[in-house]
Amino acid sequence: MKFDELKKLHQKKYRTQFEHFLVEGEHLILELAKAHQNIQYAPKVTLYITQEHQAWAAQFSSKWTLQVLSQKQMSHISDTKSPQGMVALVPLPATEDRPTLVSKHQKAIYLHEIQDPGNLGTILRSLAWFDNFHILLSPNSVDPFNSKVVRSSMGAIFHVPMQLDVTLEDLAQQYSEFAYLDMNGEGIQSPSFKQFDCYLFGNEARGVPTERLQALNAKAFTIKGSGAIDSLNLASAVNICAYQLTLG
Repeated sequence: MKFDELKKLHQKKYRTQFEHFLVEGEHLILELAKAHQNIQYAPKVTLYITQEHQAWAAQFSSKWTLQVLSQKQMSHISDTKSPQGMVALVPLPATEDRPTLVSKHQKAIYLHEIQDPGNLGTILRSLAWFDNFHILLSPNSVDPFNSKVVRSSMGAIFHVPMQLDVTLEDLAQQYSEFAYLDMNGEGIQSPSFKQFDCYLFGNEARGVPTERLQALNAKAFTIKGSGAIDSLNLASAVNICAYQLTLG
């Protein structure tokens, strides 16, 4: 890619067009490098650094292309107020590669039209912590390669397999037993909660369409609370369910 095109990658349409995204900061780049040791494909990464970070970046010289930028150039491509002096240009995972990273033993978390980058980043972080999960995102969901998602995931995005643009209709071709959250459902402490293939979570405001839940014959469960408030944040709900699913 041309240098002048890098800044465009902060917009989804250009990430799609150029099939790359940006990863900024030491922690995220180290997580990216760690993930590449454990996956079946190793994308060709270009690591842009300022001069003072050349010694640090030398650890990647055998597998990535390194390119030194001036402070002004780094500020041009950075998406943060205080650039850290290191940005990686990373190819988007190929669509055909994503399903190969999913283990049949993993639980599927389906997110329907989730909009908040912070919610998705937090969910990714929790699922990476617990392990044995993968995510399916519906069309019209936030782009997981949005810089806000990548940052809030703290690098978990490189460790949790994802499938994108999966419709509710598509789910019936992949899974047979579905669960979702509803205030009137059975408590997630029930042993039966762990018996499902796919767990459905809806848009922050609208949830999952009722008619689609009925078509999938999904079973309702609930996270029992005090009743002082009438809802949980989406990321909190997913995280509580993920924890429950990992209990022995």
